[in-house]
Amino acid sequence: MNLTPSLEMAKSTHTGMVRSHNEDSTATDAQIGLAVLADGMGGYNAGEVASGIATALISSETREALARHAPHELDESSGSPLATGLLRDIIARANTSIFQSANSQPQYAGMGTTLVVTLMCNNQITVAHIGDSRCYRFRGDNLQQITRDHSLLQEQIDSGLLTKEAAKRSQNKNLVTRALGIEPEVEAEIRTYPAETGDIYLLCSDGLNDMVDDEDIEMTLATIGSNLPLAADQLVQMANDNGGRDNVSVVLIRVKKDFPADEGLWAKFLSWFK
Repeated sequence: MNLTPSLEMAKSTHTGMVRSHNEDSTATDAQIGLAVLADGMGGYNAGEVASGIATALISSETREALARHAPHELDESSGSPLATGLLRDIIARANTSIFQSANSQPQYAGMGTTLVVTLMCNNQITVAHIGDSRCYRFRGDNLQQITRDHSLLQEQIDSGLLTKEAAKRSQNKNLVTRALGIEPEVEAEIRTYPAETGDIYLLCSDGLNDMVDDEDIEMTLATIGSNLPLAADQLVQMANDNGGRDNVSVVLIRVKKDFPADEGLWAKFLSWFK
């Protein structure tokens, strides 16, 4: 599987204007359709360690898994694409790795990370996330957030205690209700969506959406989205121009053309084992 002719990826990250070091971590692999973004937390440098473990482990284990399995094949027990179970299992192993490191090395105590992962196959995108790192879809000049934050602020919005406008002024923006590596187990929220030619997918840490309104993100992608590296750098610059109170990272993915699964090849491969 090589999705490079169908997908373009670009990423950008910055420490921001206030923090002394960058605890965000990103990884992309257009060949297998994978993008990972993690926003670390906890102690001096510990957040950087947690996010680094997450991106490195998820990237390497996904590559290994895709060498053995086709992610578009359906799981017989659940009826879901194998991509869903694959990401769930790999994220669980990343959680265990971070949790064990945090509990075995005092300098890493309490470290954890938010996470958003996308895996593309067979004209679909599977999105997994934990915490308040986000995935947006830009389609037809319209930006839509397709993940829902695991945060106290989102719970207050959902319950009607806060409006979205009031939430923008809240002091509780960074209180997540779910994170990777904090507890022995954590549940990733995983959804699969149809992908279309021309789509742009944005993965970001909260350092972007806390500092830049969705309307301005949408306008940026509408005006310079044809130049993906420039758009990624511009989004980061906008966050810094607006105060840059946190590390800011973005990953952009453009669907250049359809990427259907090679059913014939896999049917032939599977027939060898029947």
